[in-house]
Amino acid sequence: MPRLAQYDYLFFFGLFFASMDAYGIGANDVANSFATSVSSRSLKLWQACIAAAIMEFLGAVLAGSRVATTIRSGIIDIEIFQEDPAMLLLAMVCAIAGSSIWLIFATRHHMPVSTTHSIVGALVGVGIAAGGADSVKWEWDGLGQVFATWGVAPLIAGGFAAVVYLLTKYLVLKRKDSTKAGLIMSPFWFFAVTVILTLTILWKGSPNLGLAEMSIPDLMAAVFGTATVVCALACLFWLPFVYCRVVRGDYTIKWYHFFYGPFLWKRVPPEDAHSFTAPDAVPDYYKGHHTTSNPAPQGPRDHENAHSESQGDSVDNVNEHEDEREKEKVKAPRERGESMPAMLREVELPQIEGAWIEPKNLYIIARYHSVPFLKRALFGGIFKDVVSLQTSNPDDAKRLADVHSRAAQYDNKTEHLYSFLQVMTACTASFAHGSNDISNAVGPFATIYETWHTGNYVGGRTPVPTWILVYGAIWLVIGLATYGYNIMRILGNRLTLHSPTRGFSMELGAAITVVLASQLALPVSTTQCITGATAAVGLCNGDLKSINWKGITAGCLFGIIANAPRFGMSG
Repeated sequence: MPRLAQYDYLFFFGLFFASMDAYGIGANDVANSFATSVSSRSLKLWQACIAAAIMEFLGAVLAGSRVATTIRSGIIDIEIFQEDPAMLLLAMVCAIAGSSIWLIFATRHHMPVSTTHSIVGALVGVGIAAGGADSVKWEWDGLGQVFATWGVAPLIAGGFAAVVYLLTKYLVLKRKDSTKAGLIMSPFWFFAVTVILTLTILWKGSPNLGLAEMSIPDLMAAVFGTATVVCALACLFWLPFVYCRVVRGDYTIKWYHFFYGPFLWKRVPPEDAHSFTAPDAVPDYYKGHHTTSNPAPQGPRDHENAHSESQGDSVDNVNEHEDEREKEKVKAPRERGESMPAMLREVELPQIEGAWIEPKNLYIIARYHSVPFLKRALFGGIFKDVVSLQTSNPDDAKRLADVHSRAAQYDNKTEHLYSFLQVMTACTASFAHGSNDISNAVGPFATIYETWHTGNYVGGRTPVPTWILVYGAIWLVIGLATYGYNIMRILGNRLTLHSPTRGFSMELGAAITVVLASQLALPVSTTQCITGATAAVGLCNGDLKSINWKGITAGCLFGIIANAPRFGMSG
């Protein structure tokens, strides 16, 4: 029985707004994190949602409790509520309400904001309203660190991302045989990414796992031992898989062949694996971004059959026209511009005959009307074409075409190698995000729950229950799955040209920064980290105009000003 049962309504308000805050974090901040992977076509949106569901959940549960405690008590002096715990309960409800309402509003209007600074600003407003300016911890141990990270975090993330991309650019992409160089470098990156992820788990392991107090020798043994195993598995299974698919052009290889491991070295590809009639085994990661100076590649056949192209241009042209006609035949009716009645004529639905209450008619209503509606309402956001939405505005498309034309485009084979690595870095970034930003929603709610449940002043270092972290992680994933596309559509390629090598560098640089900040209990903004990493990688193109400075500048200024602490933030 809760000790403050008379304030049950405040607890349920807190639960509701904490859910909405976690939902907004998923729709805004997590979407921001995965926009890079989706924009570079390394992941589809539904695949990103699955990856986020796993990694955000694990990051929140395994490594989230320490930062949650810092957010809750490190910004304001909650001892001003020591004599009246019910006022602390009310203050945290107001803070989480203000933060969640702002996040949902920002997401609805396509504004990527810092969810960290949203809750920090809300807490500052509550503190000032309750105890005056002196109740806010303005010094370095409190809000001073937040102010410092506004400028430092993007620079650090950009520095890490630039180093990773320049290493990739000059050791791999600019080599004569970039695919071979990429295969050689890939195990090293698998090792490095595994080190970062393992350090995150061990440094910030949940007390329930007993990992936080490991000695330095044990820590190093665990980190490098795990990384060595992952590197060995990559060499044993991943290398032969991508070699068959990328170098040999074996378009018949499926995902489950990955587990064949060393046996794939002896796999014989189809006879037409490198002929111009074979379907490409490697996707075009620059599709929609080609220009006269950066023409569209034509797949694996280019390097093997250049002589056939010089002798058979007319044949290629005929095949291209035939391919276009075939594509037009199978194109969706809506894409061909047909009206809804025309679409219905092609696919006739079963008709309701007799009373609607009859079992067969109930089945028709449920199967062909209710289920599609629920799919669109609950899961429609998962299958949005984010890359197309990013250039849906004609004016933006023209400006972005100029931005993208200034960035070099590299061999799709090599980019394909890094698409696997980018998935791994995306998962690392997602784990880091779960450990760092879940505290924005669950930190204040943990105070709400403890105060309501015990009726006592809970202090500043009460452990966050695991079920609260789990609950917050669930709503975070739901936010990404249902509404994340609304933020992704204005990021990614709208800032600078994305590809798997660039996205890998951006995500790894941002992940390293967030992981270090999380270990130091600094509430950094993942939004600013990924923005700084994106700008730095764009600068590595060697052309200032290869970055959409309008989007980056406006986004950074808006994120800082809109989330800056101010009076009245408690609503």
